[in-house]
Amino acid sequence: MVCPTCHTESGPSLFCYVCDAYLPSTSHGLKAGIPSRLGAFLLDGLILLAVLLAIGAMGSEPRGQEAVRVPFVGCSSDGQVGPVSAPKGGERVVPIDASAAQKLAYYKAERGGGILAPRGWYCFGTYGSSGSDLFVTPQAVKTDDWLSPTRPRFAGPAIQFSAISGGTSGRFAVARIIARVFPAQKAFVQSVIREGIEPASYFPFGPYPQDKLMYKGDRIVEYQTPPHSEGLGTASWLQANDYPISGVAILEGEEPDVLILHVRMPPDMAHLTSHIIQQFERDNRGSPSEK
Repeated sequence: MVCPTCHTESGPSLFCYVCDAYLPSTSHGLKAGIPSRLGAFLLDGLILLAVLLAIGAMGSEPRGQEAVRVPFVGCSSDGQVGPVSAPKGGERVVPIDASAAQKLAYYKAERGGGILAPRGWYCFGTYGSSGSDLFVTPQAVKTDDWLSPTRPRFAGPAIQFSAISGGTSGRFAVARIIARVFPAQKAFVQSVIREGIEPASYFPFGPYPQDKLMYKGDRIVEYQTPPHSEGLGTASWLQANDYPISGVAILEGEEPDVLILHVRMPPDMAHLTSHIIQQFERDNRGSPSEK
């Protein structure tokens, strides 16, 4: 279509691409009246509004994400004052795609929070004055082995959730994590060093050289420790092997406390890692988009 005003080839449209002149339908002649122009303008506006609303709706709800139910698994635990029975609970509702939900369950010990982990795995919790740990592994581990100070570290797939208290004996572990990944809380580390109980060399400042870090704020960071590397992932009961360890560390409270998750999945379940980490963040600091 040729614009009758600027004589530019404009293509099929209600208005010229160059001079913005109204292009009436040739079936009605070239002198459309004001009512026709106003109608065309309103029609264009409604179409544009509908398109924008559709785009907004697509962006606000990730495709495949919905609130679905996963089984609850209670985990027995043992620690400072003796064994604690596994808690009972109902199914957990999580915002996750249905295909992933079919492979996951929600594990929780009586003390501390819970985590998503593959269905059919085994779990056990430990606790003491420094905080609590929840372990979920594909193989069962004897209770006595969990509590042995010489127990071996996990050489294969495993998930560890540690809630470490910064106001008790756990402050040394909290200070080591802060020194590595939370520079804004450096004063806490310095206060622990000044106690003189552990030397300053136990609290090196700065990230592990091989770790990949992604900050969600000054109190939450996701990390990945590559295969055969020492990092935040191996500052746990997981030893380095051929596969990466991923997770997230969160500072909580004023003391502060640390909540830290370590995840190493078998290759055929690696795609579940992000779901586990994101749900951990939702449970402890709202949705990831709010960080």
